[in-house]
Amino acid sequence: MKKNLLLLSLTAATLLIVGCANDAQNTATKAAPGAPKGNPNKVEIFNRKDLTGFKKLGGEATYAVSPEGHLVGTSTLNTPNTFLATDKDYGNFVLEYDFKNDPRLNSGVQFRSRSEAKEVTYKGGDGKPAKVPVGRVHGYQAEIDTDPKNVKKDATEARMWSAGLYEEGRRGWIFPGFGGGDALAFSKQGREITKIGEWNHVKVEANGPRIRTWINGVQRVDVRDDGYKTGFIAFQVHGIGKDAAKAGTTVEWRNITLTKINDNSLSDSEKADGWKLLFDGRSSKGWRSAKGPDFPKAGWSVEKGMLHVAKGDGKESANAGDIITINRYKEFEVSVDFKLTKGANSGLKYFVQPNLNQGAGSAFGLEFQMLDDAVHPDAKLGRDGNRTVSSLYDLKTATNKRANRIGDWNNAYVVAKGTKVEHWLNGRLVISYDRSTQEFRDLVAKSKYADPKYGKNFGEWADGHILLQEHGDEVWFKNVKIRDLAPAPKPAAKGGKKAPAKKADAPAKK
Repeated sequence: MKKNLLLLSLTAATLLIVGCANDAQNTATKAAPGAPKGNPNKVEIFNRKDLTGFKKLGGEATYAVSPEGHLVGTSTLNTPNTFLATDKDYGNFVLEYDFKNDPRLNSGVQFRSRSEAKEVTYKGGDGKPAKVPVGRVHGYQAEIDTDPKNVKKDATEARMWSAGLYEEGRRGWIFPGFGGGDALAFSKQGREITKIGEWNHVKVEANGPRIRTWINGVQRVDVRDDGYKTGFIAFQVHGIGKDAAKAGTTVEWRNITLTKINDNSLSDSEKADGWKLLFDGRSSKGWRSAKGPDFPKAGWSVEKGMLHVAKGDGKESANAGDIITINRYKEFEVSVDFKLTKGANSGLKYFVQPNLNQGAGSAFGLEFQMLDDAVHPDAKLGRDGNRTVSSLYDLKTATNKRANRIGDWNNAYVVAKGTKVEHWLNGRLVISYDRSTQEFRDLVAKSKYADPKYGKNFGEWADGHILLQEHGDEVWFKNVKIRDLAPAPKPAAKGGKKAPAKKADAPAKK
């Protein structure tokens, strides 16, 4: 009997220990509140039961949840556009949903949108100041347009701009519109892929300044823009005015999902397109000093998912020194979020040749300037502002730019394809040039790079490293990523020898 009691006690103790361990594990892996099980980045914005978590803005159209768990919006006469908006704001995410609408009823889904208690002043697409009235919903919208009778002037067939990018209450059509796209081609594609009176699936990816949309698996929009980076999601019922024939028409949504895109991560579509992280948010993997084989032991650090360079004495690369990628790149897209402190100077360099500079100062390369233009004296040097933020440093001045305030994040994006290069700041194209032209060589001849120490044919190198500059000022970086655009090498002929793998250049000796 004592032996049986002992066995029972041991069994009970074992079960208790296993149970506690399981509870601890479940607690440790528990998703954030509002996130469905299985993916901690998924956020439930619609519970399919009621309108908890939403507020109605604008007009007086009605919303309800159907017995099937669909969100249903119903039009009302003599009322403006109505929006069912989330209580919470969202920044970078992938939003997916199905919609089905009465083709006569225009609609859309707002994202990164706002409704302010005071009048908002902004610059329109023509650069002139304009105002958003108090309480007016404004921000990005993925269009719903399935009306076969919606034939605009100069066209002979229906517009069908579903999943086009519109900015409600502000600048109007972005794509097709001032952000690019051919309207007739966009309409033709829309007519081919839109299902009238049936369910259509839409995907919206808002990631920094880049916005993409798809409908029924076909990409519709891929633009960079400098609109709001955060805001609410809202489901629109468009106003119908006094058109009694449209009274009571409906639009439905189902399968609504939102997945957050975290800092220093790639979306599924970015992975599919070949983007790679240059900074993982946790380590200095993939980087080294521009003057040696190792990552700097002091001055550079990884803090709370950000790459940080500490404040020094303001001199160029004289403290911690610059850091460069291990790999070299020939054709690429590179994107970096950067945050300057007051008076700071830094830069994103590309086609960097670390072995050309054996002395003091920064490694040689072409530079996307990062600068506090209002405070740092370098903004007034050079020629015609060609040392200001986002300029091609000391060569070409950035135009059409809108830098964010010091202490806020900015996005630097550089595209190098063949010999052509573009600089983008916060979703706006600010510079384009061709490294192979006489115009470029004339710019070099007028710059500090005319000095023989910079070598012949400055800036025309076949490839090079990516560099983040230390200029003696405190600067933060995150979301550093690259897409290699160089054509893949052709496979060797059968029986032939393979070309040797390209090696990174040896670091300069101190």
